[in-house]
Amino acid sequence: MSDQGWLADTRTSYDTVAVSYADQVRDAFARSPYLRGSLAVFADLIHTAGGGPVVDVGCGPGHITAHLHTLGIDAFGIDLSPGMVDVARRDHPGLRFEVGSMTDLRLADTSVAGLLACWSLIHVPDDAVPVTLGHFRRALRPGGPLLLGFHVGDGSRLKTRGYGGHPMNVHVHRRQPDQVAAWLRDAGFTVEAQLLVDPDQSVPGALLFARRQP
Repeated sequence: MSDQGWLADTRTSYDTVAVSYADQVRDAFARSPYLRGSLAVFADLIHTAGGGPVVDVGCGPGHITAHLHTLGIDAFGIDLSPGMVDVARRDHPGLRFEVGSMTDLRLADTSVAGLLACWSLIHVPDDAVPVTLGHFRRALRPGGPLLLGFHVGDGSRLKTRGYGGHPMNVHVHRRQPDQVAAWLRDAGFTVEAQLLVDPDQSVPGALLFARRQP
């Protein structure tokens, strides 16, 4: 499938499920102590480095962006789906949300103090991951922290329905932490920590901390 094909399918799918998805993740932090803890660590890294703007790439309905604000972080969100951005602006008025693609990230060089992409890289095919991570590195200040969340496993599956039973047409890519860490090192990051979440479930999650090398 061409780049335009998978990007268009992902955009349309999340436009379709935006409202239902927002409803399902509204209590995400109550159910996810390890995500809360990881975001607290990420926020502490930003504060320790002197603060600055932080971008939530693939922000969806903005719940993580808004949570970072409660931790004193100057966070804003970018998402491929205009529908998701509309919901984020509705649910979190006063915060900044923009439409954009992580594969062509329209941020100035070294313009953000930190970057996170929580379960949004899962729709990017393997051959587009190095370019995407290159954009992440370019946008980050030297030494800036990066937090990635993703599904752990091997292979991909086509998701045709989800979030309230609405139709979707997106590939979900599961990856091993060692593979993601290798991509990060190749892109100019130092990997600092990783957390495996729900290892006994059929699809565990991983949270991986890295830092842009000078």
